[in-house]
Amino acid sequence: MGEFYVPVAIESIEPEIFPDVALFLKSGNNYVLYKSHGRNFDREDAARLMGNSVDCLYVRPADLEVITDYMENNAERLLKSDTFDSKTKGKIIYQTSINFVGDLFQHPEKVEDFDRSRRLIENLLLYLSNDKEALRSLETVMSYNYHTFVHSLQVTALSILLHSEVYLLSRDELEDVGIGTLLHDFGKIFVPQEILNKSGKLTETEIAQFKKHPEEGYRYLKEKTRLSEVSLDVVRFHHERNNGTGYPNGLKAALIPRSAQVCALCDLYCSLTIDRTGRKALPPHISINIIRQEMKDSFNSRLVDALEALVCVEEMSMPL
Repeated sequence: MGEFYVPVAIESIEPEIFPDVALFLKSGNNYVLYKSHGRNFDREDAARLMGNSVDCLYVRPADLEVITDYMENNAERLLKSDTFDSKTKGKIIYQTSINFVGDLFQHPEKVEDFDRSRRLIENLLLYLSNDKEALRSLETVMSYNYHTFVHSLQVTALSILLHSEVYLLSRDELEDVGIGTLLHDFGKIFVPQEILNKSGKLTETEIAQFKKHPEEGYRYLKEKTRLSEVSLDVVRFHHERNNGTGYPNGLKAALIPRSAQVCALCDLYCSLTIDRTGRKALPPHISINIIRQEMKDSFNSRLVDALEALVCVEEMSMPL
């Protein structure tokens, strides 16, 4: 994946323990130095930036690892703190998660650290279970940009919530679902950048190459990690469709593992409801209508009903 500057919420920058790295402001498509290495970031800096409606600063891709370590090591404490509101906690888990996924896409060998993956999902579950407005808060912070890492988190959060609505799963099972969904697009590390970033229509050869990513991601993770079969099934089968038109195996209905069915539906829904190049985000009710009308045989109708109840109730309850 291409390099990206790493966002860090102002509220989560604790002057006493935050790593000594350069911090940048985003101006259009450029990043402008705000604090150089060796200069302390203090509470006055935080107050001044937040007073000017600056939500986050950015660090260089070269500092991704140290910032990811900082966020992951402090996420649980920050999420349990009464100091932060739901929106701020959403920013914290959002940034921790996309930094995590971004780190894995740039350093695939790190996926072998199973405990790290489970710890991240435990924190996401903590956030989702403690606040009924959690989904809305995550949608707010995720509306700022779109790339594979952000999409992976959105699909994971929604998939966990949908599983909780439809199935009676233990905490361990939910963690397995979360890990598999967060890594569902891991196989894209094997797809050439020119295919992933192509703005025009893909050729048949390019499509065939792209469609290998679920199986290649599954094989790598099965060989290199201790992921459960539930997690691996999500990675391998999240592009299968109820009517047999999906890939890689053209499975139908009950032959598709249920967690992969949930991931597939949430994957499509999240793609429709986030801004992407050349297309604006669609409202939840329109996205659900598209899924029902244009892809009515592709997904389990029970899951579509549950998803509609989950996301459209949120939409209707929002103030005009």
